[in-house]
Amino acid sequence: MALDPDSRLVLQVVVGPRTTDSAELLLEGVRDRLGGRAPELVCSDEYPVYPEVLLSVFGQQQVPPRTGRPGRPAGPRVVPPEGMCHATVHKTRERGRVTAVQTRVVLGELAEGERVSTSYLERHNATDRHRNARKGRKTYRFSKDWEVHEAMTCFTAYSYNFCWAVRTLRQGDCKSGYAQRTPAMAAGLADHVWSLEEWLTLPGVQH
Repeated sequence: MALDPDSRLVLQVVVGPRTTDSAELLLEGVRDRLGGRAPELVCSDEYPVYPEVLLSVFGQQQVPPRTGRPGRPAGPRVVPPEGMCHATVHKTRERGRVTAVQTRVVLGELAEGERVSTSYLERHNATDRHRNARKGRKTYRFSKDWEVHEAMTCFTAYSYNFCWAVRTLRQGDCKSGYAQRTPAMAAGLADHVWSLEEWLTLPGVQH
């Protein structure tokens, strides 16, 4: 799952085993939703395929300048686009508790003031398990069919964007009252909290 931490918007979901192909599908979906532009900061765990896949999806070919030295000049290489950074988070655990968190920049440069964290995605995973009973741990409610599991995962993930008011996104104060907002509202994709019926019946493609 790919999540925008600012709006809490779910950008893309891929249901399947954790492989290079799945990572490519995930990041290609993110690229399409961003209109082809590269994200400024990608935070992830230390799954080793991410740097390679990020370069294959967002990378740009660059020909190194000639050095003037004898020998064959260096050929083109794939480099991260200017302004994109990929950083990883490593957590050290003791007796089931996190005792240390280390971050490392893998691609590009971290902009001043940027913070490397996967906490929003981890929190959303807990919300997703709460909203999708099939993902509950130690339960008989697990999916018996893979296609149904994929459909329910997409249903809960994408309806969250428009129909789930996130407490930390609300605006206002306790005196004047709070205005509830969904991730889609925070991202500028909606102007109100949608009902589930509204989300289900709206055509997926607008003309």
